[in-house]
Amino acid sequence: MEGHLLAPMLEEDPPSYPFLALLVSGGHTLLVWVPALGVYEVLGTTLDDAVGEAFDKTAKLLGLGYPGGPALAALAESGNSAAWPLPRPMIHREGFDFSFSGLKTAVMLKVREAEESGVLEESRADIAASFQKAVVDTLVKRTLKASQHKHAARIVVAGGVGANRSLRDELTKQFSGQVFYPRLRFCTDNGAMIAIAGALRFADGGKPADIHARARWSLESLAEPAAQM
Repeated sequence: MEGHLLAPMLEEDPPSYPFLALLVSGGHTLLVWVPALGVYEVLGTTLDDAVGEAFDKTAKLLGLGYPGGPALAALAESGNSAAWPLPRPMIHREGFDFSFSGLKTAVMLKVREAEESGVLEESRADIAASFQKAVVDTLVKRTLKASQHKHAARIVVAGGVGANRSLRDELTKQFSGQVFYPRLRFCTDNGAMIAIAGALRFADGGKPADIHARARWSLESLAEPAAQM
């Protein structure tokens, strides 16, 4: 995840520290405060499904292929995002965590309703657009809330879902500061983001260390090994 977080550093106009990062992918949904390289404070995460997983599962309900995120976003372009009312999970809750399982269930019920009414085929684009709008609204509102909490002047959006055009447009429109994104080809897993993370660590005085396998390695603990080198 550090590679995704630092992917915007590959651009000609990279963000300076500190910044707030929204990391959104098939496996993660994180809001991270980044005061410096290697110093990461996780403000919020998903309590259930990651946002990319919710995209893929909703795409499957609509008969789209895998990975579902790009296909669903493409279908949503021809739909009416107000056609099917859907919840915006946890936007009024304290803290900065996310939850998408309830939204996924709500979409499943809407699909079932459309099937029983015999209108699913003509409703697919509207359901896709309504789902995408609910997700974008949720991500943007929680991110803006975290930015106000930290008085952030800069936001970074990265990870596979960070390629979503609707998310990029809406956050850029609503945030008064600067928003940074990696190029679309650097949003998904790639070697360049790992290379820039390693290069920045090396330039900051980091040195190769003994390799220790870990099943899980949180962002917040990444600074510990560097301090021991």
